[in-house]
Amino acid sequence: MTEAHTTSEFDPSIVPTVTLNDGNTIPQLGYGVFKIDPEQTEEMVAEALKVGYRHIDTAAIYGNEEGVGAAIAKSGIPREELFITTKLWNDRHEDAEAALQESLDKLGLDYVDLYLIHWPSTNTGNFKAAWKSLEKAQEQGLTKSIGVANFTVKNLEDLAMAAKVSPAVNQIELHPYFARWKEVDAGRVHGTKVESWGPLAQNKTDLLENEDIVAAAEAHGKTPAQVVLRWHLQNNVIVFPKTVTPSRMRENFDIFDFELTDEEMIAINSLDEDEDGRVGADPDDFS
Repeated sequence: MTEAHTTSEFDPSIVPTVTLNDGNTIPQLGYGVFKIDPEQTEEMVAEALKVGYRHIDTAAIYGNEEGVGAAIAKSGIPREELFITTKLWNDRHEDAEAALQESLDKLGLDYVDLYLIHWPSTNTGNFKAAWKSLEKAQEQGLTKSIGVANFTVKNLEDLAMAAKVSPAVNQIELHPYFARWKEVDAGRVHGTKVESWGPLAQNKTDLLENEDIVAAAEAHGKTPAQVVLRWHLQNNVIVFPKTVTPSRMRENFDIFDFELTDEEMIAINSLDEDEDGRVGADPDDFS
């Protein structure tokens, strides 16, 4: 057992891994750093690694890749035990090779495990050109896997016509009030796994007060947030909740000692409000 494992509060190996369509694997639970202040990022990522997280999700537009890199460098955890994701911003679709190198420099890494086109940005970007650059970067070993984020069914279909490699993942807003099963099903056609951002609806709804979720939490001696994260796992979704509260990091990790019943899963699945449940931007309008 490595020193990194002995100093983690939870055993990282309890996190299930998902096999991607390129043969690489990804931890199903990770830690996201969206909207974490760059000056606070190193401390928060270091804390997450201490808890037991080994999957970290960042992006160029977050402005905190340096903090992620600093925490990684100081952690002493072997690089091969970490899974690091970053993303290409909308104004770099035709400059993706340089953008990825900038991200690698900020992270202090020779490669990332997953590089994503952050948004399709169909009004101002060129995601097909970007994808060709991502395919090249994968061939060069600068990223092990490549994927997309916020792609609709139509975006996925358009990309499929131009791509040599199918996206390993599609990272989308997904939670019980906005369960994107059409995108999930579209991804299955190409073996594309789904990652959830905003898995707790970004605390912009009453999701954690919903009676079905509260009832499941009480039945299992867990919190509503733990129930929602468990719902993601049991739907085979990759999830990385964001928090800057250490106790919440631990709570979010402590979801592997219970399982929701079929009846509880059905009840939570029924909460989907389709477009009315969306709390983030609509990919068709966001550029």
